[in-house]
Amino acid sequence: MSQEKIPILENSNLSNVLSSDLETARNAVLKEAKIFDHSKIKIKGYDFNKGINYEEILDSYISTGLQASHLGKAIEQIKEMIKIRNESFDVEEGIDINFPYPYGRKKRKLTLFLGYTSNLISSGLRDIFRFLAQHDMIDCIVTTAGGIEEDLIKSLQPSYLGDFKMDGKELRLAGMNRAGNVIIPNKNYCSFEDWIMPIFDEILNENKILTPSKLINKLGEKINCEDSVYYWCWKNNIPVYCPGITDGSLGDMLYFHSATRSKSLIIDVVEDIRNINTMAIRSNKTGTIILGGGIVKHHINNANLFRNGSDFSVYINTGIEDDGSDSGAKPDEAISWGKIKYDSTPIKVFSDATLVFPLIVAKTFAKNLKKN
Repeated sequence: MSQEKIPILENSNLSNVLSSDLETARNAVLKEAKIFDHSKIKIKGYDFNKGINYEEILDSYISTGLQASHLGKAIEQIKEMIKIRNESFDVEEGIDINFPYPYGRKKRKLTLFLGYTSNLISSGLRDIFRFLAQHDMIDCIVTTAGGIEEDLIKSLQPSYLGDFKMDGKELRLAGMNRAGNVIIPNKNYCSFEDWIMPIFDEILNENKILTPSKLINKLGEKINCEDSVYYWCWKNNIPVYCPGITDGSLGDMLYFHSATRSKSLIIDVVEDIRNINTMAIRSNKTGTIILGGGIVKHHINNANLFRNGSDFSVYINTGIEDDGSDSGAKPDEAISWGKIKYDSTPIKVFSDATLVFPLIVAKTFAKNLKKN
């Protein structure tokens, strides 16, 4: 069977028009790639034909692309923070080797700030934060009131796994509180009240004016529970700052205490802002790991503004910048304010922190502990 010939266009005008169209299309679609300065990392995922090696799976993230690569870069950045922090550090003559607060807290070559929101303490990440504090792997924590109380409450009573779709009315009638898919029985807060009121009385009887950080330090001592993040912060002299200390059950307890006593506790927030800013100013280098947004994120970044920005910064959150909120703002916005150094390479991982922070710690802090 003879093959049919494809007819050739004979109309010269039509041919010229099509030729011109084709040239335009070729120039647009097949544009020549010019050499420019970009990453030399080729996109490649993990090959499961090699078997299951979780170490190598995590190593492959940096070349996987999308948020996996951001996670890989965050791991590398935190590794560098830890490396510098653990290097020997000699201060200049006449310069104090310790921070003024907390007394006896020794300076390192890099000061590491950790920030997280209350929902993450409500989750199982609490145990990872406790690990970091237990082994003195961070130098400063900033969190919310919920980030304080939920740790202490969990030392008294457990929380439970629920579901995001559980009916709010039914939970309320049953005396259950839902934080995402974490269920916190109301009796937990009753136990918290029974525990904390005598401590407030003790402070009041001593006529002491405490800062939020000093109050948290005292609560960490009093809880006397090795599962608690703040027990280990007290034990290892790690300052914990809570700029919104009244915004949660802690605030509720302060209200109930003041309403049932002839005088109220006085909390000095001014000393705390001076102390965290001074810690940033007097640090050789700083690194920040900020999980979530809001007041926690801003408080750490703003302290670092006083030293013209942090040297290393990792954000993990799901906020978007389009509404102008601080929570969703990318690191580049903080650079414009002087809160992150403009010659640094900060990274944001767009993710729920409960998904990725355990992986980060496994590849960084936990591995470093094993090595040492």
